[in-house]
Amino acid sequence: MPEATALVEKYLEYVRVEKRLASRTVELYALDLGKLQRYAAQASVDLLAVRNPHIRRWVAQMHSGGRSGRGIALILSGWRGFYAWLGRQGLVASNPVQDVRSPKAPKPLPKALGVDDAVQFADFQSDDDPWLEARDCAMVELLYGSGLRVGELIGLDVEASSTARGWVDLQAAEAHVLGKGSKRRTVPVGKTAIAALERWLALRGPMGTAQALPVHATQADAARALFNGRNGTRLTAQSVWQRLRRRSLQAGVVTPVHPHMLRHSFASHVLQSSGDLRAVQELLGHANITTTQVYTRLDFQHLAKAYDAAHPRAHLKGKPKP
Repeated sequence: MPEATALVEKYLEYVRVEKRLASRTVELYALDLGKLQRYAAQASVDLLAVRNPHIRRWVAQMHSGGRSGRGIALILSGWRGFYAWLGRQGLVASNPVQDVRSPKAPKPLPKALGVDDAVQFADFQSDDDPWLEARDCAMVELLYGSGLRVGELIGLDVEASSTARGWVDLQAAEAHVLGKGSKRRTVPVGKTAIAALERWLALRGPMGTAQALPVHATQADAARALFNGRNGTRLTAQSVWQRLRRRSLQAGVVTPVHPHMLRHSFASHVLQSSGDLRAVQELLGHANITTTQVYTRLDFQHLAKAYDAAHPRAHLKGKPKP
């Protein structure tokens, strides 16, 4: 339909020139609007005559064709902007995409290590420099043993103070951390983590290293930080990610490990053992228990695997009845 193509080209020129969208964004808009034109042509309906039921039908077709909810949402966003522009031009009375939402994508389960893999990773001892090995081992023990976020881990200071974001009390076996929303919480620290922290503190030294600090760092922060880099500054989240990934490859863990995976593993394993969802919520520092309930799905997966492996009836799944 030449008229429809002219409208689309005029709109693309508008977003390119007046809205100054990136060329790649304009290309994606063109693809999405090309899809809209094809749907309209198949339904023998003019673009200006498209109504809400048409859009809903096409969304259903895309979904049944295997397109993800996120992909559909992006397409709808492009269509919605096009019809909003047509409305400002006085060419349509209402936006047919306005109240249409994409199908909800299934919420992916957090990636957690199995118990054996988690223990293998935590027990691993590398041939790295003893200073680095002691530090990395202590970090792993706190992330997996106490379920800390990486931001909470790198915010820990050696000692408690009025300005400290967090610290570990070795005598009380507790970690005091500052979580999301500036909410403080206290979590237990296990014996293995305490021993790892004591080994690290014995090697860390008063400043972590004797090297000169970068200009952006302060002597006070470097002195306070529980976990330092070789240059004396407080470790960054990116550095922790890199060290854990390297360590997981050395340990022979199939899945590359990152800090949040250890937090998920902590939550899943505690829930499997205790069944106490409320306690896991408190340990993780979740404001709402619905955030924690995702771990019950992980727990069910564990039970389903145990059932499939052990119950005689499980092996009859999918077999025709005699």
